[in-house]
Amino acid sequence: MSAVIDVHDHGHHGPARGLMRWVLTTNHKDIGTMYLWFSFIMFLTGGAMAMIIRAELFEPGMQLIEPEFFNQMTTMHGLIMVFGAVMPAFVGLANWQVPLMIGAPDMALPRLNNLSFWILPFAFALLLSTLFMEAGAPNFGWTFYAPLSTTYAPSTVTFFIFGVHIMGASSIMGAINIIATILNMRAPGMTLMKMPLFVWTWLITAYLLIAVMPVLAGVVTMMLMDIHFGTSFFSAAGGGDPVLFQHVFWFFGHPEVYIMILPAFGIVSQIIPTFSRKKLFGYTSMVYATSSIAFLSFLVWAHHMFTVGMPLAGELFFMYSTMLIAVPTGVKVFNWVTTMFKGSLSFETPMLFSCAFVVLFTLGGFSGLMLAIAPVDFQYHDTYFVVAHFHYVLVPGAIFGIFAAVYYWLPKWCGHMYDETLAKLHFWLSFVGMNLAFFPMHFVGLAGMPRRIPDYALQFADFNQISSVGAFMFGATQWLFLYIVIKTIRGGKEATQEVWENPEGLEWTVPSPAPYHTFSTPPEVK
Repeated sequence: MSAVIDVHDHGHHGPARGLMRWVLTTNHKDIGTMYLWFSFIMFLTGGAMAMIIRAELFEPGMQLIEPEFFNQMTTMHGLIMVFGAVMPAFVGLANWQVPLMIGAPDMALPRLNNLSFWILPFAFALLLSTLFMEAGAPNFGWTFYAPLSTTYAPSTVTFFIFGVHIMGASSIMGAINIIATILNMRAPGMTLMKMPLFVWTWLITAYLLIAVMPVLAGVVTMMLMDIHFGTSFFSAAGGGDPVLFQHVFWFFGHPEVYIMILPAFGIVSQIIPTFSRKKLFGYTSMVYATSSIAFLSFLVWAHHMFTVGMPLAGELFFMYSTMLIAVPTGVKVFNWVTTMFKGSLSFETPMLFSCAFVVLFTLGGFSGLMLAIAPVDFQYHDTYFVVAHFHYVLVPGAIFGIFAAVYYWLPKWCGHMYDETLAKLHFWLSFVGMNLAFFPMHFVGLAGMPRRIPDYALQFADFNQISSVGAFMFGATQWLFLYIVIKTIRGGKEATQEVWENPEGLEWTVPSPAPYHTFSTPPEVK
C-alpha cells in the first residue's frame, strides 16, 4: 500500500521527488496535463516549420532555403501536427474529462496510461533527430508515398518508420484504455445514452483508432521490408505496385482525419448548450450521426486517389460515398445551430471558438464536397485548393476545438479563471490570421498552383504574400495563448461552481451535485 501512496504523494522532498511524481504518475489528471503540454510543445514545433514554409513562399523565387529542406519542412510539419499536436491534445482532454464525466475514480488501466504517454516523447525525439543526421530528415511528404519513401528515400526513413510504430503503439494503448474506462466504470445509473457527448465521441474515436492504427503499422512494416529485406510490395520492378501503398495508407489515413475531428465535435456539443443556456438539440441524433460518420469513414479512402486511374465504377463508388458522409455531418451542424436558436446566448471565449468552429468547419466541408466530385478533382488534385480544404477542416476544426476545450475546462482544472479580455484577443487574432493564411489558397489552387513546391509563377505572388502574413499572425498569436494559460495556472480570480456566469446577472447552477458533474451539465437559468 505504501508504494501506491508514494506514487500519488505530491510531496515536497526536493526537485527529484517532484520530477518522479510526473514520471511515475498513474493519475489521469497528471497524465492528461502532460499530454496537453507535450502537444503544445509539438504544436509550436510544427508551427515553426510552417513559418519556414510560409517565409520561403512569401515571394516567388528561392529566398531562404534549399528545395530539399523545403520538402523536409512540409513532411515534418504535417507529421508533427497530426501525430504530435492534434492527437495527443485530444487524448489529454480525454484523460482529464472522461473519468470526471462518467463518475469514474480514474482511467481503467492507469499504468498503461502512464506508458502510453511516456513513449511519445521518445517517438518524436527519434523523428526530430533525423533533422541533424547527414542523410537529412524525411523529404517525401507526410503521406510518405512509395516509391519516394522506399526506393528513393534518405536512409533516415528507418528512424521515421520506428517513430511511427511507437506513436501507433501509444495510440492503440490509449484507445483500449478509453474503451475499457467508458464501458466498465460509469457511475450507477449512467446509461450509454446519458453520457455527455464528449464521452460518446471519444468512445467512437477509440474504436476508430484500434481499427486503423494496425493498418498504419502494416504499411510502414511493408516499407521496411522493401527497403531492407528485398521484398517488392511497392516496387513494380519486382511485381509490386506503388498504388497499393496509396490504398493501404489511405485506408488508415481517411479514418485518421475523422479521429482528429470527432473529439472536437464532442467538445463543441458540450460548450454550445452551456452558452446557449439550453439543452443540446437532438442528443440521440448526434450519437447516431457520429457513429455513421465513423462507419462511412472506412468507405471513402480512394477519394484521395482519383487521379491514379481507377475503374469508373470505383470512381463512382468513392464519389458517392464521400458525398454521403456530408449527411450525418450536416445533421450535427443543424443540431448545433438549432441549439443556439432562441437560446440566451453569451459569447465568452469558449463559445467564440465554438461558433468559429461551426462556421469555418462547414466551409471546409463544402470545399470537401467539391473535391469529392471525381471529374473535377482531376483539376483540384495536388493543388493549393486541397491544402486550403484540409486546413479549413483541421485548424478551425481540431485546433479551435482544442482551444475552446482549454478555455472551457481550465477553470475546472486549476481553480482559477483565465483573463477573458486576453483570451478574446487570442481568439480574434487567431481567427483573422487563420482566414488570411488559408482563404487565398483556394484561389491560387484553382488557378493551378501545385502544392509542396518551394517556388511559383509570378501570378501567384499577391495571394501567397497575404497567406504568409496571415500565417505569421496566427503563429505569433499562439505565444499569447501560452501566456494566458501560464498566467491562469499561477493565479487569478478564483473559479466558482458557477464559473460561466450570464453577463445579464442571471447565474445558472448545476441541477444536482451528481458524481459526474462537470461544467458542461446543461444549465438551468434562475
